Amino acid sequence: MMDELSLNILDIAQNSIAANAKLVEIDVEEDDAADSLVIRVKDDGKGMSEEFLRTVENPFVTTRTTRKIGLGISFMKEAAEITGGSFGIKSKLGAGTTLTAEFVKSHIDRQPLGDLTGTMVALVTLNPGVDFALRYKVNENEFIFTTREVKEILGDEAELNTPMVAAFLDEYIRENLDNLQGGA
Repeated sequence: MMDELSLNILDIAQNSIAANAKLVEIDVEEDDAADSLVIRVKDDGKGMSEEFLRTVENPFVTTRTTRKIGLGISFMKEAAEITGGSFGIKSKLGAGTTLTAEFVKSHIDRQPLGDLTGTMVALVTLNPGVDFALRYKVNENEFIFTTREVKEILGDEAELNTPMVAAFLDEYIRENLDNLQGGA
């Protein structure tokens, strides 16, 4: 199992990229009153057949040719269910995939979210041709980050994989997430 949930998010987003997604949406919702943490990753990639979808939670099923096991989905499922939470995945060929993991937030076995900022910066800078959207909500407050908005601010020709832009993204996302979590 991975040490932090942000690494699971990274692995699942990489699956989306491998499925030719042009947009990957990541939602993280913390609700103290409901004692829940929900992570949703949605993409507009090629999707999965119903047959493959039935087997995708098995770690020994993968479309990758570089390794024979696929751990991201099975790790996320186990991480959610061990807390008494739930896991679901929906997909349709040609229409993308949505994965939802719900955790009991206060459960002693819930992994920490980890470095979500680092995950987002890595995804954006290593995949400049893919649009990403992050919505992080803590109770009634939320922060939304999109690469489309960054491209509008910096200009469509901005190279998101430059060190200067990576440093800006890291500072911008980290500051907003820290403010959100501190104000929750």
